[in-house]
Amino acid sequence: MSQYKVDADARYAKSHEWARKEGDIVVVGISDYAQDTLSDVVYVELPAVGSEVVAGKQAAVVESVKAAEDVISPVSGKVVETNSQLADTPEIVNGDPYGSWFYKVEPGANIDAELAALMDADAYATFAAESAH
Repeated sequence: MSQYKVDADARYAKSHEWARKEGDIVVVGISDYAQDTLSDVVYVELPAVGSEVVAGKQAAVVESVKAAEDVISPVSGKVVETNSQLADTPEIVNGDPYGSWFYKVEPGANIDAELAALMDADAYATFAAESAH
């Protein structure tokens, strides 16, 4: 089994972002594998509230002591909220990658297909374990 934690309620992209549907909103963040690979997160650049994000396209940037990585949106939609805690304490992503979400979107009409195209938690756990080797 994978050494990385997964959220059973989330769906995962191969680029290591997660999307979790909560009512009419989809919450997006980076996986435990992603934060572990980056190591100490020092800065997160989030999309503007009101902006549109597109599945498969850059939506945010996360910087660590090692590197800066694009955060690719796993779903399309309008950004309705960003996690303001990340501005002052970006390192919370390292301790709780599934509680330290990046942004929330009001999804588009294709949300069911977009979520279905992502990996479930079990498939992602296997993928993350294989990515680590």
